[in-house]
Amino acid sequence: MKSLAPHAPQKKSFELVSSFSPKGDQPQAIERILSSLKAGEHNTLLQGVTGSGKTFTMANVIAATQRPTIILAPNKILAAQLYQEMCEFFPHNAVEYFVSYYDYYTPEAYIAKNNLYIAKESSVNDYLDRLRNSSTRSLLERADTIIVASVSCIYGIGHKDDYQTLVLKVAVGDKVNQKDLLTQLTAMAYKRSQFRFTRGFFRARGRHIEVFPSHLEQEAWRITLTGSAISAIHTFDPISGETIKSVTYLSLYPNTHYATTVITIKNAVQQMRKDLDKECRNFITEGKIQEASRLRERTELDIEMLDNTGSCEGIENYSRYFTQRPPGAPPPTLLEYMPSHALLIVDESHMAIPQLHAMFRGDRARKTSLVRYGFRLAACVDNRPLTFEEWDAIRPQTLFVSATPGPWETQKSTHHIQQIIRPTGLLDPECFLRPSDGQVYDLMYECRKRIKLNQRTLVTTLTKKSAELLTEFLVEHDIASRYMHSDVDTLERTVIIQDFREGIFDVLVGINLLREGLDLPECSFVAILDARGLRGGDRHERGDERRRRVHRGPGHGGGPRIQP
Repeated sequence: MKSLAPHAPQKKSFELVSSFSPKGDQPQAIERILSSLKAGEHNTLLQGVTGSGKTFTMANVIAATQRPTIILAPNKILAAQLYQEMCEFFPHNAVEYFVSYYDYYTPEAYIAKNNLYIAKESSVNDYLDRLRNSSTRSLLERADTIIVASVSCIYGIGHKDDYQTLVLKVAVGDKVNQKDLLTQLTAMAYKRSQFRFTRGFFRARGRHIEVFPSHLEQEAWRITLTGSAISAIHTFDPISGETIKSVTYLSLYPNTHYATTVITIKNAVQQMRKDLDKECRNFITEGKIQEASRLRERTELDIEMLDNTGSCEGIENYSRYFTQRPPGAPPPTLLEYMPSHALLIVDESHMAIPQLHAMFRGDRARKTSLVRYGFRLAACVDNRPLTFEEWDAIRPQTLFVSATPGPWETQKSTHHIQQIIRPTGLLDPECFLRPSDGQVYDLMYECRKRIKLNQRTLVTTLTKKSAELLTEFLVEHDIASRYMHSDVDTLERTVIIQDFREGIFDVLVGINLLREGLDLPECSFVAILDARGLRGGDRHERGDERRRRVHRGPGHGGGPRIQP
């Protein structure tokens, strides 16, 4: 039995399914984008007003180019919406979702001023982890893959070569040894258990070996051995055990992107010991005995765990040893899994580009403190996101999309393409500036008007706490409301948006919802509370704003102002 790299990606065409066809200036925009890509231009900018159908234009470009594509969104909410839309446009192709898999994450840190060490605390969302594994599998197996990703995709993951090397490929009739097969599954980071059988686990039952693949949710695989050969392979329901279908072969990918070979682990441990001795000597030379003792104790424990189990707590801090890259080299990321002819689309680029600029700096400051005080080997700084310059150097041909593009992508792009016409016929919204006195009562009056028309209301506030309190106040006054901000779980945010559109509740309260790029056609009214706080500025400017009110509107005034 042997592990083999997967076959070349399957040849399958992108098939755009839609009852609509390009209208307005969409046909011209699509043609100009395709001409730019065909001419080999590395950067192309699509500037389209809100409602002009930029997402539909993106889908038509993907279908026309027939190239694997990664769509980069600035946040999970927008990524989730794009994912749903692309699934509708390309139901017969591999549309995947790649975002951070943490429900919450407190990074490891040391605050020297207070002599305070903060241990890493996190909760991994199993569903999002499965989607990440499914994404890389599709990239390596299928040419018709679309990955919708958040900016977290520039963080390091396992090396592509190790990931492919560990792929287990078996077929009916293969000569195998059961013990070798079980050992291979363990090396791929699958866990053995006779009682727990969920994603990432396997078990041996007589001549049957059952494994729950990392990329599946409701289907497991059963390999049947007769003597020293595989006699059958079936997929089955992991709950009922009922056989779904028989297959002739399967390709099983590692349970984690950080899985690596035994030889790589041994080489990594050797280098870790060398670096540990060197850094401890440096601490002692500088008179930092406590730091040297701390570093040795913590690192030797991790080395012992790696030697015995092949993994350890915080293994990502040693990723440089496993990737065997020189200090300071860019970490392997999702972009390295993309084929060379892939297309990158940066949606809402005016938000995504600044985020890409900022992600590296905060991570480096925190890691530097850990190294300086002996909590981690210096190699931990290479477990990081890409710098903006590294991302810019390795990205493939790129289409930037925004209604308000920033200066960087505007300057970079040789072709500046505009979409001004809205095929839906939507007009710019009518805007009113009202006094803040009694704003909550005014809001309730407007919300009830929309509820009678079976329409929705979107409300933005300044803080998370005010969003929660306002939601509670509206519910107490019989207005069905929900709030949404960064503390809400990733998957729950998607459900909230869907429930909002379906009318399960009528008012959605948030912080930066107007910046998300969300498409909410059911929403007919947007209220921005304390709008002067969103603009900032000094007291004089805010006073001028208040004097420039243009409309009070019906139902305004009456009753004291409520500060939610």
